Amino acid sequence: MGRLIHFEIHVDDMERAKKFYGEVFGWTFEDWSEYAGTPYWGAITGDANEMGINGALMQRRGAAPAPGQAMNGYACTMGVGDYDAAEAGIMRLGGKVAVPKHALPGMAWQGYFVDTEGNVFGIHQPDPNAK
Repeated sequence: MGRLIHFEIHVDDMERAKKFYGEVFGWTFEDWSEYAGTPYWGAITGDANEMGINGALMQRRGAAPAPGQAMNGYACTMGVGDYDAAEAGIMRLGGKVAVPKHALPGMAWQGYFVDTEGNVFGIHQPDPNAK
């Protein structure tokens, strides 16, 4: 036991975060606020029959991470079919590059970004020809 089964992204502006993740990755959201007792939107990240997990956006309860601060938590990485298209969407919707696109030789293209709420996340496009 100990398998990761859920994630939570802490946000300052729920609507802005829903727009960002919904448009960039196609996520949909369900309002679970009444159950959680705080602003809390379940994030449906894909088809239940595909590999992956669902999570949530929750209202941040403290200060946002300071720019350039070391990571204090987990970075979630989303699988994408087209790295460059995903990056373009991220940038168009207000995201910023944290670590530029780089090859994981023989495996994939990887990079990290800062979302509209100041959180770091990654994207990963499998590619056995990456170098």
